[in-house]
Amino acid sequence: MAYKPFDLTGKVALVTGGNGGIGLGMADALAASGADVAIWGTNEEKNAKAAEALKAHGTKTITRRVDVSNEQEVVDGVLATVKELGRIDNVVANAGIGFGSPSFVDMSTDIYRKTLAVNLDGVFWTLRESARHMVERAKDGDKGGSLVGIASLAAIEGAARNQAYAATKGAVISMIRACASEYGRYNIRANAILPGWIATDMTANAQAAPAFAEKVIPRVPIRRWGEPADFGGMAVFLASDASSYTTGTTMIIDGGYSIF
Repeated sequence: MAYKPFDLTGKVALVTGGNGGIGLGMADALAASGADVAIWGTNEEKNAKAAEALKAHGTKTITRRVDVSNEQEVVDGVLATVKELGRIDNVVANAGIGFGSPSFVDMSTDIYRKTLAVNLDGVFWTLRESARHMVERAKDGDKGGSLVGIASLAAIEGAARNQAYAATKGAVISMIRACASEYGRYNIRANAILPGWIATDMTANAQAAPAFAEKVIPRVPIRRWGEPADFGGMAVFLASDASSYTTGTTMIIDGGYSIF
């Protein structure tokens, strides 16, 4: 008999940036475990393809074009998602961008602002509006919920030439911990996930670099790039009743890279 706390039947999950990469890997696992899923992304063609991929699981999937760096789009998006699916039990604030620079002193203010707008402002608004909905439900006697912020190993390591990106990811961890402290009374948990080197569009340049394959990936104890599907199990755990006493944590998924 399956361990029933992992069954997400009747739950609704929202995944920002859920039309590709880590977000899609998590959305797919959530749907496969019984959850109805809302996918947000700015590319409507990718949104449609992601929804088509999730159809096989027999649950409901909706998509919406949302730019998380726009506060009103996030506010409207949460309201629309609740209206269409009835509730939000689990939100994964995953949408993010990454810009490197030849050096810190060459990093432009424009890159800095754009990175903060998506990776920090977008997470802030997504978590805030989702928490607002969950608290309102709790006050009506329907307690419970899960807030998940996707950070990065860049938050805890020295990510040279990526100061803006690293700053946003460190801030996500702090934001999640503050939410865990404030909303535990409503049985709302908040946890951060820190990916390592994962094969997605964002890391395409690194994947194509021979030097990276020779010098970095061999330092991963599991000896390979991570894949979006590697995040499915954690997504289901944090959305499920199996994590009912897990909050304020940082889950590292990096194949052991950070400990080697």
